[in-house]
Amino acid sequence: MRSKVSPAMIAVVALMIAITAVFTIAIQVPVPATTGYVNFSDVAIYFAAFLFGPWVGFVAGGVGTALADLSLGYAQFAPLSFVAHGLEGLLAGYVVHRLYRQTARGSSPYRPIASALAWGLGTVAMLASYALGEALMFGWGPALVELPFNLLQNVVGGLVGIPLVLAVRRAYPPIAHIGRRREWTEGEEPE
Repeated sequence: MRSKVSPAMIAVVALMIAITAVFTIAIQVPVPATTGYVNFSDVAIYFAAFLFGPWVGFVAGGVGTALADLSLGYAQFAPLSFVAHGLEGLLAGYVVHRLYRQTARGSSPYRPIASALAWGLGTVAMLASYALGEALMFGWGPALVELPFNLLQNVVGGLVGIPLVLAVRRAYPPIAHIGRRREWTEGEEPE
C-alpha cells in the first residue's frame, strides 16, 4: 500500500506553485500574434520536476502558470498553460526520475543523457500543447508565429533550471529527501 502524502510534501508543492507563479510573472515579453507572453516559468518547472519528481512538476507547472495567467489578465490562456506546463513538468520529472533510478548504483555517464532526454520530452509536450491550443484559439498562423518564442522560453528554462538543480543538490544534499516519508528502524536514533 502506498503511503499518504506527507504534510512536508504538501508544503513543497505549495512552495513550488508559488515559485513557478513568481517566475512566470517576474518577466513578461509580449507576443502580439497571440496576445500571449514569454516568461521564465520553465526555469521553475524544470527545477520542481527534476528535484521533486513528476507529480510536483505537474502541479507546480500547471497550477503555477495558470494562476499567473489569471493574475495577469490572461485568463484565456490559463487552461492551456495548465495543460502545457503541467505535461511538461510531469514528463520531464517522470523521465529524469525513472532514468536516474536505473543509473543510481554508482556514478553513471548516462545521467546527463537522462537530463537531456527529460528536458527534450518536456519541451515537446509544452510546444505541442501550446501549438494545438493556440491553433484552436487563434488559427495556425499565429500559433506558428509563437512557436519559436515558446521554444526559446523552454530552452532558457532548461539551461537555467537544470544547472540550478545541480547547484542546489551540491550545496544542500538533504533537499533530495525533503517532503519524503522516512521509515524509522530499530537501532536508529529518531530525528
